[in-house]
Amino acid sequence: MGKSDFLSPKAIANRIKSKGLQKLRWYCQMCQKQCRDENGFKCHCMSESHQRQLLLASENPQQFMDYFSEEFRNDFLELLRRRFGTKRVHNNIVYNEYISHREHIHMNATQWETLTDFTKWLGREGLCKVDETPKGWYIQYIDRDPETIRRQQEQERKKKQDLDDEEKTAKFIEQQVRRGLEGKELEMPVYTELNRENEEEKGNYDLMDRGKNVRSAVKTPSYFSSSVLGQNALKMVEGAVKRKEVAHSSGQSKEKKKKSALDEIMELEEEKKRTSRRDYWLQPEIIVKIVTKKLGEKYHKKKAVVKEVIDKYTAVVKVIDSGDKLKLDQTHLETVIPAPGKKVMVLNGGYRGNEGILESINEKRFSVTITIDSGPLKGRRVEDIQYEDVSKLA
Repeated sequence: MGKSDFLSPKAIANRIKSKGLQKLRWYCQMCQKQCRDENGFKCHCMSESHQRQLLLASENPQQFMDYFSEEFRNDFLELLRRRFGTKRVHNNIVYNEYISHREHIHMNATQWETLTDFTKWLGREGLCKVDETPKGWYIQYIDRDPETIRRQQEQERKKKQDLDDEEKTAKFIEQQVRRGLEGKELEMPVYTELNRENEEEKGNYDLMDRGKNVRSAVKTPSYFSSSVLGQNALKMVEGAVKRKEVAHSSGQSKEKKKKSALDEIMELEEEKKRTSRRDYWLQPEIIVKIVTKKLGEKYHKKKAVVKEVIDKYTAVVKVIDSGDKLKLDQTHLETVIPAPGKKVMVLNGGYRGNEGILESINEKRFSVTITIDSGPLKGRRVEDIQYEDVSKLA
């Protein structure tokens, strides 16, 4: 049997070893190669292919780090979504299951140094709900899939429609009862005693004739009449309708007329459109201020113009003073509020994307008032818009 035979014990042992996870210190992320011992890793570092990869990485190291960070984030969130859904789970449980895959991206090749930093970043970006406990950090995936949101909205509409059908049925029964009671007077019940006509006659009641004798001896009370039954049914229907109105009015005055489910749905949609907010706000051709200190004092607190928006959260900005172009995340930028009379753009909320004229600034409430001067809403005056939702136009 040859030394390099496929079925030799050494070849089989090598294949078994290569299947499992190896030590992280002998893994090369640039070449995506795992070595089994220190000597193999040393030989790999001296190889020509490794040196060539290092030369490529030295030209633009940030690009490679961004690529590895994005791959790590996407794979981690995909595992969290598929495996745990929207359940609250410990971050170490997800991470241990993620690194069990042999071809995974290692965290030491990304922009995050520890799992805690990555967990905090997920919470700041709004990708997950995170909370710290004595046992560690817990994460919960936020499902923003359009299909899931549409399904939830359909369920809410169905509940509203079922509620509206119940109201219609109750009102229809109420109308029928009122119509049956028109022109009829209510009779008061009259009670009589059970008297024996002949004192010598003994009371003899047969089991089969007991109902007949009782009916002959006792006058049927008039409260069993159809009119009284209709009145009782009317009171029951009215009580059910009143309870339904109290349950769904939730604090509204009793004199106020109850709105139908269709009106509530229309108002809810309008309210959602007016107050809809997103976790990204960057728009081209707006003026922003650089607030990060990682770039040094040269760019700190400097104003810049957004030239291009990349993947909703990142923008290429041009510094007004020096003309330098930078690629920054929205967390490193903030909006700029101009003087009254200048043009601004709404960046968030129901009026997102509309341009307007700044009318006044409310420093106590940290809000502004604008008048929209473009689009179908031209001329509308919008009050109490927060500072971070508008910015000066270039």
